[in-house]
Amino acid sequence: MPDQASLPPTTTHQEDEVTKGQRTINKIWEVTQALIAISITSAKIYTAIYQIESADLTNAFFLIVSMYFVRTNHQLIGGVKAEQKGR
Repeated sequence: MPDQASLPPTTTHQEDEVTKGQRTINKIWEVTQALIAISITSAKIYTAIYQIESADLTNAFFLIVSMYFVRTNHQLIGGVKAEQKGR
């Protein structure tokens, strides 16, 4: 691969550190959401196999799984920008 010059940085070190921290928090949140969705789905499958009726579990399943798929967190990758402060 030919030697390519890097672009000059457009952010400060502090801004990079904040963005890095926000990405770490986003990863933790994504893993947490996935574990919750997998857990509630597993519980729902278990109750279906053993024919255990639970309206609360059914409601929780649909709420959690639907919220997992409709969240809009991905639109603000890297956190809130300067023009969005106060949101």
